[in-house]
Formats: sequence, structure tokens, C-alpha cells
Amino acid sequence: MKKIFCVGELLIDFVAENQGNDLGHATVFTKKAGGAPANVACAIAKLGGKSAFVGCIGEDPFGDFLLEVLTENGVETLLVQRSPTFTTLAFVSIAEDGERDFVFSRGADRELAYQERSGKAFEGNMLHLGAATALLGGPLESAYSRYFYDGLIHEAFISFDPNFRHDLWKTREKEFVKKSLRFVEKAQLCKFSVEEARLLSGETDLVRACDALHARGAETIVITLGAGGTYLSTPNGQETIPSIAIKPVDTTGAGDAFIGCLLYLLSREKDLFEAVKNQELMAENVRIANVAGALTTTRFGAIPSLPDQEQLKAALQ
Repeated sequence: MKKIFCVGELLIDFVAENQGNDLGHATVFTKKAGGAPANVACAIAKLGGKSAFVGCIGEDPFGDFLLEVLTENGVETLLVQRSPTFTTLAFVSIAEDGERDFVFSRGADRELAYQERSGKAFEGNMLHLGAATALLGGPLESAYSRYFYDGLIHEAFISFDPNFRHDLWKTREKEFVKKSLRFVEKAQLCKFSVEEARLLSGETDLVRACDALHARGAETIVITLGAGGTYLSTPNGQETIPSIAIKPVDTTGAGDAFIGCLLYLLSREKDLFEAVKNQELMAENVRIANVAGALTTTRFGAIPSLPDQEQLKAALQ
């Protein structure tokens, strides 16, 4: 089984209680651990995989709490850095349909410093680049890019999820596209939302969007469709894989649960570079990952809602 290194942000989600989607009127918040790469690392570990988180948190009680969450969920934390800067915060509201609205207060996540010894560990393993904040500049973007090239040099399997957040890129979408495409060009697996696929490809039709992104270098593409399942496009075919019917209460972390489960399943393959191009195998893996993502929406908070092996197995029966 390969180890999966997840690079990017680990932060505190303050989730508004009973406020619909209007953060301006929220008065009560619940503290949750969050950050897409950390969610993915936890999703992998809870399913029995080997994951390591690479990121920076504050030298404060929030940072202590987040480190405990990773440890409790079985994620390797040797490459977690601490900074005097406060731990990054996200204030989140959840509407009745489970959709979210965010306000970020960036702190320690952007202070991640590149360490050469970390990059060497990628050899023969997997590297997941799925940070929402990694392309915004500063030390994190520099470290993110250098780890990406370390992954290429050491022939790691590379997974990329752009995790586009509109509020972070207002009036700067073209910059986001330009920065994201250099990762798309080299990744064996790309995971997009419909919005991201259209934004990065310049195409509204998903078939043409995938064709354009494959032409840029993306090997296998998965596009999450919410309740509609996932659109899978490999070098050997395209198809929509349905999900299970479920009533969502909080969609936070659903995409992270999906890609975490998919990476975990691939990590068990002897030759994952070939496995990711196998249409039949990937269709079955995506079917299972769809269920993992759906289960996560049935509870509040991303990491506590991630399914373990037994929960996933029961849902698949």
C-alpha cells in the first residue's frame, strides 16, 4: 500500500448554528477541524490507508486541537509545522440544502516552509495537491510548487484538486486558471467540480471540457456532480457513475471524502499508474467513492462525518 501525502491547509471551521446562509446574522458558532487537504488525509486514514499531512498551523490552542484531530484519526503528522502566526480560521454558514458560504481569516497555513527531506519521501508514493489557499501567494505557494516538482522528479503519483473558492479569487479567475493548469498538465488524476471543469477548460459541455483538459495533459478526470454522481473520463472512455439517494444536512467535506476514498482504493493497486487509466476499475472505484462522499453529508462537520471501513461497507451492501 502506498502512502499518500496531502499538502496544504489545516484550519478551524467555525460553523454558524441555525442561521441559514446569512453569516452576517450568525451569533453562535461551533468549532470544527477543517481544510480540504487535511480532510482528505483523514478520509484515507479512516478507511485504513496510509496518509501524511504536510502543512502549517499556529502555536496556539487551535493548532493544538487540530494536531490532536489528525493524530486521533490516524494521520501521520511528522511533517506538520507550527508558526507564531495564529491558526487559519474559516467562518461557515450552511443553508437548508446543505450548501455552504465561507469567510476566511488566513493565518498560519500560508507560512508553510519547503523542506527538502519531505520531498524525498514522495518517491514511490502518492502526492495529493488539493489546497484551496495554496495558489494565493506567500511561502505556502512556493512550498506547494516545489513539492509538486519533487513529486515529478521522484515519480510519485500526483493527484490534483483545485478547490476553487469564489470568495478567494474575486476578479482574479484568469490568474487562478493559469496557476492551476500547470498542475493539471502533469497530474495522473484530476478531481473537479462542474464549475472548476468549466472554468479551467473554457468549455460549458462536460465532454468537451474533459477533452480540453486531457489535451492539456490531465490523464484521468473525475467531475463531481453532487446528487448526480460523478462524471469519469479516462484515456479509455467516459461515463457518469451514479451515487446513492441521500438527504444531505451538510455538504462540507463531501468532495474530500470522495477523493480520499478514491486515492485510498488506488493506493492498494500494484501499478496505480496503469490502474488509474483502467476504465472498468476506475468506474467501480468511483462508485465506491461516491458512497463515501454521500455518507459524509449526513452529519455536520467534515472530519467527524468521514466514514470508516465498516460504515462504508455497510452502505455498499
